[in-house]
Amino acid sequence: MKYKVLIASAGLGNRLKGMTKNVNKALISVAHKPAISYIIDKFDKDIEFVIPVGYKAQTVKDCLKLAYPDRKFTFVDIDLYQGDGSGLGYTIMKCQDKLQCPFIFTSNDTIVLENIKPPIHNWMGQADTDDNSQYRTIVSKNSHVIEICPKGSKSGKAYIGLAGIFNYKEFWDAMNDGVNQGSIEIGESFGLRSLIDFGIEPIDFTWFDTGNIEQLEKTREYFAKNIDANILEKEEEAIWFVDTRVIKFSIDKNFIQDRVYRAKSLGNFIPKIENSTENMYAYKKVNGDVFSKNPTISTFKYFLDWMDGFWIKKDLNLQEQVKFKSICMDFYKEKTYKRVKQYFTNFEQIDSEEFINENKAPKIFDLLDKVNWQELSNGLPVRFHGDLHFENILINDDEKAPFTLLDWRQNFGGCMEYGDIYYDFGKLNHGIIMSHEIVDKKLFNVSRKLNNVHYDFLRKQSLVDCEQYFKEWIENKGYDYTKVRLMTAIIYLNIAALHHYPYSLLLFYLGKNMLNEILKDKDGN
Repeated sequence: MKYKVLIASAGLGNRLKGMTKNVNKALISVAHKPAISYIIDKFDKDIEFVIPVGYKAQTVKDCLKLAYPDRKFTFVDIDLYQGDGSGLGYTIMKCQDKLQCPFIFTSNDTIVLENIKPPIHNWMGQADTDDNSQYRTIVSKNSHVIEICPKGSKSGKAYIGLAGIFNYKEFWDAMNDGVNQGSIEIGESFGLRSLIDFGIEPIDFTWFDTGNIEQLEKTREYFAKNIDANILEKEEEAIWFVDTRVIKFSIDKNFIQDRVYRAKSLGNFIPKIENSTENMYAYKKVNGDVFSKNPTISTFKYFLDWMDGFWIKKDLNLQEQVKFKSICMDFYKEKTYKRVKQYFTNFEQIDSEEFINENKAPKIFDLLDKVNWQELSNGLPVRFHGDLHFENILINDDEKAPFTLLDWRQNFGGCMEYGDIYYDFGKLNHGIIMSHEIVDKKLFNVSRKLNNVHYDFLRKQSLVDCEQYFKEWIENKGYDYTKVRLMTAIIYLNIAALHHYPYSLLLFYLGKNMLNEILKDKDGN
């Protein structure tokens, strides 16, 4: 039968609080996939979706167009999605002219495991919950809905915000006639009440709610078991895997623009970007496994040899050399001081002398003042990746190229043509020491009491072996391994402010402890 699907996506998502600061609720990540994709993927590719959008509307439009270029979406811009006069019913009624046929209504925070049947007759989705009081409920008898109860009622089963509407004319009549009786505020359940006399079938679903923080966490935990990726959440960025595509999102338009620009110079070392918008770009998923899944010495040796063809050195004239050193100085020294200050502000700490794993450490700014920034800023300009760690290295199934590099940095201190090879070395080393897997699985401990700090974390023996080989490779190639270690410590200190507690605490003190040890070694203490 011919029908459409309405996915209501205009609201603010207030129950998720700060989690919708940068994206619409429809794009909240669940196992590195936008919540709305779990709905869309339930339907055949010839089904048309009508999607009303308001809050962060462009992010929804861009994501769905990039993720599903072959699907048909009709977006309806909602002028009033907050404040007086707004409401789910108002949003739905703005779509009325696009829904003059049977249709399925769903909220954008509803995920179900079962197949969703077409609206060959009226039906409503229901589920058993521990606490029905926060949801509208459905009371049924002999497989017929006899009452749709308001929130707070404990009768029946929870209505999950998913319904098939066969009698669409009667539904619209009820919504329009009921404006003064609450249809604007109440939403689709107001119109559904008018269909009880026509017959509504209650259908049980295994339901996951992504509309409030507590239920979202449970939903994420359930679906996380089906993925291998160890991608750390960031407030201002996201990576989504949708069907055969990967979508990168950032609130920073320059970030995306520079990423897309740099993709041209990185060529076949990275996936080919299919399309992009101001805040997103998309590429076809490359078949393979991330290096972190099974890091071995033999593969790591092969990878470093392969990277020799990537790290092409850039010859600079005297003026360019002076400029590049200035870029390195800003990127290393100035950014590090700024990020450490940001860390103290974010986590309400003060700089102090401390004992880290029983080792006495001065204040962090005293340590940073001892760093030879001039020496560190003597960078070696090459074609660079910028975020080179095992989660961003794919071992390809296709034998044409052994590896694909993912999630490259957008620029190096503003320079997009080249960067410092030691920054790539430091990034690679930081990921060998502190893998995303141990963070994702919470296989670390860190505590701070007064001026005593203790931390430890699990490491695979294979990664310890890789670290030792990397040291040998660096030295055999004529590079400075002490500089690599220093860069690694600086990277930990830089990224600590960007992550959530307690991982932030671990990163900061790992970096501080490492920096302290390096400087003591240089002093001969």
